[in-house]
Amino acid sequence: MSKDHLSAAELAALQTFDTPTICNALELVTPERRGFGYTTSPLVAAHPELPPMVGYARTATIRAKEPNPLSADDAAQMRLDYYKHMEGGSEPGICVIQDIDDEPGYGAHWGEVQTNIHKGLGCLGTITNGSVRDIADSAPGFQMLAGEIGPSHAFVYVVDYALEVTVNGMTVFPGNLIHADMHGAVVIPSDDAARKIPAAVDLISRREAVLISAAQADGFNFDKLAEAIKGSGEIH
Repeated sequence: MSKDHLSAAELAALQTFDTPTICNALELVTPERRGFGYTTSPLVAAHPELPPMVGYARTATIRAKEPNPLSADDAAQMRLDYYKHMEGGSEPGICVIQDIDDEPGYGAHWGEVQTNIHKGLGCLGTITNGSVRDIADSAPGFQMLAGEIGPSHAFVYVVDYALEVTVNGMTVFPGNLIHADMHGAVVIPSDDAARKIPAAVDLISRREAVLISAAQADGFNFDKLAEAIKGSGEIH
């Protein structure tokens, strides 16, 4: 693990928060990132009951509508090189796969075999605008956030790997720190920003608690709301 990257304990701490909470915290930690850096259109969570994923991006592009134009030998080498990238060392990985077909999801890269291979290589799950299949038979604990669910893998093949990709409005570079759950995903812009998130979450939670407590109390009305908003804003 890079000396500057998060420890296992720091990653586990971020996993206790859902992704909307991470987005809220980033509005305080890196306010310039408020309007981008997260998925902006829906993804299907294959396993919505799973906890959030927190890991470092391993990226690739795929196609599936037409057969692979590479020779059999070159395609086999590309596949091996791709898996080497996906192994990624000792850090937990999240596979961010952009389907660059004109009809994303025509064929599924992800199913029973690929989820088990990638889990074995140290990946927590995938985020893709493409399709996934074999939901019930996928590797236990491996999350798939996908553009859709489909039945076939068609001619699916890896086009390239270890490059910039964009999935559902979120641009990702290899090595980016990502937090993702059933709501979607967000890129945490740096490990330094990530280390500030727990304190930001605590501040936001204390501010929100004032509003929620007031709203749930008997006799709540506009005047009490205005008082609660004032009190919430005074918490630092």
